[in-house]
Amino acid sequence: MKPYSDPRGRYGNYGGTFVPETLMFALEELARKFHRAKSDKSFKEEFEGLLRRYAGRPTPLTFAQNLSRRYGGKIYLKREDLAHTGAHKINNALGQALLAKRMGKRRLIAETGAGQHGVATATAGAKLGLKTEIYMGRRDMERQRINVFRMRLLGAEVIPVDGGSQTLKDAINEALRDWTKSVEHTHYLLGSVLGPHPYPEMVAFFQSIIGRETKEQILEEEGKLPQAIIACVGGGSNAIGIFKEFLAERVELIGVEAGGLGLKTGRHASRFGDPKRGRPGVLHGTLTYVLQDEHGQILNTHSIAAGLDYPAVGPEHAFLREIGRVQYVSVTDEEALEAFQILSKVEGIIPALESAHALAYALKLAGSARRDEIIIVNLSGRGDKDLFEVERVLHGAL
Repeated sequence: MKPYSDPRGRYGNYGGTFVPETLMFALEELARKFHRAKSDKSFKEEFEGLLRRYAGRPTPLTFAQNLSRRYGGKIYLKREDLAHTGAHKINNALGQALLAKRMGKRRLIAETGAGQHGVATATAGAKLGLKTEIYMGRRDMERQRINVFRMRLLGAEVIPVDGGSQTLKDAINEALRDWTKSVEHTHYLLGSVLGPHPYPEMVAFFQSIIGRETKEQILEEEGKLPQAIIACVGGGSNAIGIFKEFLAERVELIGVEAGGLGLKTGRHASRFGDPKRGRPGVLHGTLTYVLQDEHGQILNTHSIAAGLDYPAVGPEHAFLREIGRVQYVSVTDEEALEAFQILSKVEGIIPALESAHALAYALKLAGSARRDEIIIVNLSGRGDKDLFEVERVLHGAL
């Protein structure tokens, strides 16, 4: 497949730059410096060295033998949960922090929902000597308090956001307000393939290591490509990261959104799955699919997984859906919680609730797969952060 983005950061009709004029210079500078860095041998060597010697890459591709025997097919797990800090977020955090340092920035700011991006940003800031401040919705802070403590332990300041739904959307709003006033010395380390150009392209570039490793590993293990690759989709960085390398291959690519309490209830985060509420709109600087009411007001979302609890999706995902290259489905809270427990008990791996959404759909798909059909699930993070939330839900009501 040929490249489909243009110099303005457009993916077909999606993407672009919709921000106040005060941020245009910073974004243009960031785009220039990023494109120069990704072609610079010394930058690439330093970044790849950090991934190998600090972040623990390559992460393994694990054959889930017990799951495969029970459900069908040959299920493999790309183990981003084993990367330093426990999720794929460290890849992008190190890349952007390294770029920020080369640009002469002294301070990092970021948003976080599930807390993994915040932890990764705090980690990168500590490693590279940059002051770090993280915006996080008050509701997310309560359900991800382990990660709040980790961020503070790593030296970052965690700033509670009390406005709106007190989740990821509101944290991004506050981070953008901060950046508008501090662009001269601050880099906004956005955590997903969202936001204005060049962020979707830049985050995808730093996360594409996932797909490159996966292709090499499955060819070495099986001598052929998989039938399907499945990843959860909030903003969509882990999914784009693993999909990129396979876009030109005859491999089914499936993104799994948060179905929450069910699409009919309206309490979900399925931008593609709810045609009444999900349609093109602008949010946080980019044109993409957004959950909104009939007047264009952004709707509150719900997911048991804090990292999927967001009303928009990355513009590249909107384009890939439009051209039919990626199929997007949804999984409910209940289904994800069941998959969370199954993987823990059957394979001895506790996944993040976000990743459990992808696993839940993979188990459905495996039921109709031939024994030799390969299904790869991107296990984007580990479940330590979700233990208190899962315990609360299992002993109460969703």
